[in-house]
Amino acid sequence: MDQTKRELRQQKREIKRAGGKRRRRLLKQGLAERPDEAPDTEFDFGRFCSAKMNGIDRDSTRHRHAPTDAAKTTQDRTVTSETPSHSLTVPSNSR
Repeated sequence: MDQTKRELRQQKREIKRAGGKRRRRLLKQGLAERPDEAPDTEFDFGRFCSAKMNGIDRDSTRHRHAPTDAAKTTQDRTVTSETPSHSLTVPSNSR
């Protein structure tokens, strides 16, 4: 794996961990100070927001290949498990 990708992923993990710790600490503090308002508390991650790092690894190694025309046409066909349009007759061996 590319070293820069590894570093970016590690950075994102650290940011998310720091934001989670801060969020838990502030929510716990808010619960202790104002228990009646605790359910309505909203949290702003501020500098610990990792949204800007979403999609950092969307390069050519992560893209799925588009189906080829032949594969596409076979996917478009519907397969039914009803009775076949042709019927086979099996001769009976009565002697």
